[in-house]
Amino acid sequence: MKYQSCLLMSAMAMATLGAQAKEISVISFGGANKDAQVKAYYQPVTKDTGINVVAGEYNGEMAKLKAMVETKSVSWDVVEVESSEVARGCDEGFFEKLDYKVIGKKSEFIPGAASKCGVGFFVYSTIFAYDSKKLATAPTSWADFWDVSKFPGKRGMRKTAKYTLEAALLADGVAAKDVYATLATPAGVDRAFKKLDALKPNIQWWEAGAQAPQYLISGDVVMSSAYNGRITNARNEGNTNLEIVWDGGLYEMEYWVVPKGTPNKAAAMQFIASTLLPERQVEYSKLIPYGPTRKSASALISPELAAVLPSSAENMKKAAAIDPAFWLDHGEELERRFNAWAAK
Repeated sequence: MKYQSCLLMSAMAMATLGAQAKEISVISFGGANKDAQVKAYYQPVTKDTGINVVAGEYNGEMAKLKAMVETKSVSWDVVEVESSEVARGCDEGFFEKLDYKVIGKKSEFIPGAASKCGVGFFVYSTIFAYDSKKLATAPTSWADFWDVSKFPGKRGMRKTAKYTLEAALLADGVAAKDVYATLATPAGVDRAFKKLDALKPNIQWWEAGAQAPQYLISGDVVMSSAYNGRITNARNEGNTNLEIVWDGGLYEMEYWVVPKGTPNKAAAMQFIASTLLPERQVEYSKLIPYGPTRKSASALISPELAAVLPSSAENMKKAAAIDPAFWLDHGEELERRFNAWAAK
């Protein structure tokens, strides 16, 4: 009944949207993610309302968005941003406050998804994967990832402090719930870097998401941190020897925001509401293995699909949540120290 009510409200909202705007601009990070958004979100909105969704992309350059807002020349209506940008942009006045009377009750979304200026619309996870053909026994934790005696070979890791420092502390025995309390202290930071020191001779860094599965497929590394979607896609392309370890996965969300001053604010809110409908969230997850943020969507997902989504109950139980507020406060100093350490 709640699901049918959600569909009815959406239909009414879409009718209103059709009367308000002819076109809206939606900006994403591009790639396979954008392709999935076009099919699961943009095309249905156009079909329902006649509104043309102009699909643009960017590399996360917030300076461009801020310049639009400051010069009152906003041409983007809805923008996909990373979690750390939501609070910063909201505090600095670059994003509109979201209308949850249109979007849906905050309680309908998973924890952390519904904030004042941004709403999470998919969940992804930084996990580690391994080549089952290269290892006699299967690794099951970040501690195993660090154990080069039991599991010889190179490790792929993303060349950033974020994700890497969390993984180091998890490997050193820090409980997921205590990672950020530990990392917020000088002793905790030193502990993370000391753990990284031990693995450094065996690390092959990656910077673009596509590199992690490439390193595994080529045999350059036997394990690598990676975005879960990249590994699942590689498996779907025939690399079934690649296995994901969900235990200790670091999950976070991508968010929709509405730039301050857009002339299509109401249409933007309705568009966001449409993307968060349960059936559209499920369709998106079928196209790319990232999880829904609306709780009711989970009931519509098959067990087979749930197994490869970071948002499934089983995989979330094993995961640690990335803390955007922590990285907003400490990111600059930690990335600076990490880059100096990596360069040695």
